[in-house]
Amino acid sequence: MAGKATGSFNIGNYVKVAAARYGDREAITCMTTGRRLTFRQVNQRVNGLANGLLGLGIRKGDNTAFLSYNRHEIVETYFALGKIGSIGLPLNYRLSPPEMVELMTFCDTENLIFDAAFAALVDELRPKLPGVKRFVSFGEPVPDFAVSYEGLIQASPQTEPDVEISEEDPQYLNLTSGTTGLPKAYMLSQYNNAGAGPIMTFMHDVTANDVVMTVFPIFGRVGFAWSAGSIFAGARNVIHQFDLMKILGIIEQEKVTISNWVPTMASFVLALPDIEKHDLSSLRALVVAASPFPVALQEQVKKRLCPNLYEFYGLQETGILVNMGPKDKERKPESVGTLYFGADVRVVDNNGQDVPAGEVGEIIGRGVAVTAGYFKNEEKTREMFKDGWFYTGDLGRFDDEGFLFLAGRKKDMLITGGQNVFAVEVEEMLMGHPAVMQCAVIGLPDTTWGERVTAVIIRRPGQEVTEEEIIAFSRDRIAHFKAPKTVFFVDTLPMTSTGKVQKFLLVEKFSQS
Repeated sequence: MAGKATGSFNIGNYVKVAAARYGDREAITCMTTGRRLTFRQVNQRVNGLANGLLGLGIRKGDNTAFLSYNRHEIVETYFALGKIGSIGLPLNYRLSPPEMVELMTFCDTENLIFDAAFAALVDELRPKLPGVKRFVSFGEPVPDFAVSYEGLIQASPQTEPDVEISEEDPQYLNLTSGTTGLPKAYMLSQYNNAGAGPIMTFMHDVTANDVVMTVFPIFGRVGFAWSAGSIFAGARNVIHQFDLMKILGIIEQEKVTISNWVPTMASFVLALPDIEKHDLSSLRALVVAASPFPVALQEQVKKRLCPNLYEFYGLQETGILVNMGPKDKERKPESVGTLYFGADVRVVDNNGQDVPAGEVGEIIGRGVAVTAGYFKNEEKTREMFKDGWFYTGDLGRFDDEGFLFLAGRKKDMLITGGQNVFAVEVEEMLMGHPAVMQCAVIGLPDTTWGERVTAVIIRRPGQEVTEEEIIAFSRDRIAHFKAPKTVFFVDTLPMTSTGKVQKFLLVEKFSQS
């Protein structure tokens, strides 16, 4: 009888092996701190931090929250906690103080590692967090109630920590995007993350010759995935706290070859007046995900920024379920991809039965990167998992070649006058208008129609367009019942950290209009 494997592919293995294989090559270029670290230095610092945390009394199974902007220390923290088995809780710095307290209390947090930029906030939270016993801070100045992060590294052995870690061990609690309220925590195991990294780098053709720029918030799953994937592949990772006015200069200066954006970022960058002044010839590809990527926007990105596009689809809880590279994206620009190694995807009806190609149903998935469940929330776990499949709540269809096309969220489907309207279809059409930079389509209560199709639009700088013009434009291009009946113009849209519009806030705001 075959026995269990003797080894374990865990996240700490990434930095250990990368140090041996890639040594003194540059691993991280941190635009926030100005530091440049080699693969060997990253592993040494991770080990120093891990041993220092053990010295403070932190143990395997403890919960350690961390709060940081995009900088090299947040990457080191993930790996250090991973090596000692302390369950991480990366906090979204955009959350309100009460939300942070609620999450840390719910997750039984005992330790908090934080960027000194948040020292005043953490000091304010301390009286409300009696369960947090240890505070560690990086950056300057280190507050008097915290231990110095750099001091811990310098004072601690740089040898591998003596903690046994298995693939089944939890690595960190990630948070949902929060498009419908307070984020929920779900568990990601060592296997979820270590197993997904090689597939992600392979499917985006990342090699040791690449320079990856990570602009997604690293407290989120996508940002960490690219940081970890870069370590695995031996690629240099340029860490950048997204700054619209600096991003093109950084791509030029650091010879960035690939970066993962959301469509919103692309829209903002394309609105900059001086794109042509920058040499972006190093940029071999952009990876786009997290929200609909209109074809009109794709064409502008290829023409003015980078000719090659990748796209992937998946939820925070699932990781990547499908993806596609530049050749397929050219051929099927409206698709989000086809089957992905380590994942399985189906499109089903309300009874969980597969629907034929071309028909819209709910997208369900399972795979290497899919969470095992929500933390202390069996009801939510039962709701989202059925017969071993994760029900995404997203609607889509496969074509006859197995490429997936999104049709919006189940809850994002409007019913107006008894007719189904998929918001993403209307948004795609609206993005074809030259004056529309961003938009969101919502349903507002209506005594006649049940729901009134409503467009919330950000105009392009210097462009003018009226509600009447948008409605007329829509009625010329889409069935009249799908065309917006009301249009609101705004300066900003409420967004999650992963670039998804929080439509429930728009419904709340405009329901009384």
